[in-house]
Amino acid sequence: MLTILFDGIAYGMVLFVLACGLAVTLGLMNVVNLAHGAFAMAGGYITVVLVNRMGLPFFAGLPLAFIASAAIGALFERTLYVHLYAKGHLDQVLFSIGLVFMSVAAVDFIMGSQQQFIVLPSMLQGQFNILGIGVGKYRLLIIVTCGLLTVALQLVLSGTRFGSRLRAAVDDARVARGLGINVNAVFAVTFAVGSGLAGLGGALGAEILGLDPIFPLKFMIYFLIVVTVGGTSSITGPFLASLLLGIGDVAGKYYFPKLGAFVIYTIMIVVLLWRPQGLFARGTAR
Repeated sequence: MLTILFDGIAYGMVLFVLACGLAVTLGLMNVVNLAHGAFAMAGGYITVVLVNRMGLPFFAGLPLAFIASAAIGALFERTLYVHLYAKGHLDQVLFSIGLVFMSVAAVDFIMGSQQQFIVLPSMLQGQFNILGIGVGKYRLLIIVTCGLLTVALQLVLSGTRFGSRLRAAVDDARVARGLGINVNAVFAVTFAVGSGLAGLGGALGAEILGLDPIFPLKFMIYFLIVVTVGGTSSITGPFLASLLLGIGDVAGKYYFPKLGAFVIYTIMIVVLLWRPQGLFARGTAR
């Protein structure tokens, strides 16, 4: 049971890093970006090319995956997404869904349709036992890395001037501009960082989740469940929702193999019946 709990936490951490960018863009920027998984897939494939084909060390491939995905996100934000900020959610959904199918077709053409995994260094392979609990080395790395990223992201959003400017730009962009805040730059940086985190999550999760051209479609529903269950008012909600769903999914698939896939949806329904706005609902402004 403790081993399942450990694996569930690792899986939940990966889900959070993959989905936290969507939580930021949807909860803070009010942009429905269903193509978020495409940026995660980009980070995964960039790491595959750098590590598996070019022989770059794994720990060097991770920051490069973040930087490359952030650069792609910044480019798309300045050229495409910036025109959607004033549009309705339906327009944003249709555009981002179209972008998903375009990315799936492009990756299938360039990289092929077979599932790929990143070659891990020997120091991250295998596991060791702690008090009889089998602890995978790579999963422990994921938990530590994602935990540090979560703390850093929460500190940036709640305790820095940039976080204050972002909240001001979202609440009232016109007033924020009147106060001298460069709203376009704030949104561009936020979107780029969210895309970079998605790419980093795709690189870290490729070994656990697998990587193929339909990755954005397979895990789109997971990202949406994390944001829906956790709420969009802060990072804390999606973080707790990711842990809850990760542990529930792993335990469900282990104890109920035939019904395990439904456990995560059952958790979602129960939580939303209890709190329709998510675990941490965004307060209404006066």
